Amino acid sequence: MSLILDELKYVNGLVQAVVQDVKSRDVLMCAYMNKDSLKKTIDTGYAHYWSRSRKKLWKKGESSGNIQIVHQILIDCDMDSILLLVEQKGGACHKGYTSCFYRDISGEIVGTKLFEPDDVYGNV
Repeated sequence: MSLILDELKYVNGLVQAVVQDVKSRDVLMCAYMNKDSLKKTIDTGYAHYWSRSRKKLWKKGESSGNIQIVHQILIDCDMDSILLLVEQKGGACHKGYTSCFYRDISGEIVGTKLFEPDDVYGNV
């Protein structure tokens, strides 16, 4: 397994991760992973990512409780992106929606809101 981790084409130490619901196949979110977050995801079975803004490793749901249980990890043919098939507990989007892709191109909200962010994260 470490061979695959070493062969991924990281850009500035990161690889794009697309996250998809294992049952519905809806795309929930995109994030970045570094080698450490990918290894932690593999070791624990819970999705971990690299926060570019906070410059730190984070477990999805560590603040909200909306964790992702990883069922499968797939690598694309170019070895430069990852697909995580997950069981999402609660909303994937920090704005309170099921998916981060809750708006169409005109800005109309087409997704389902599950929670109010201020109730979960406080007024940040």
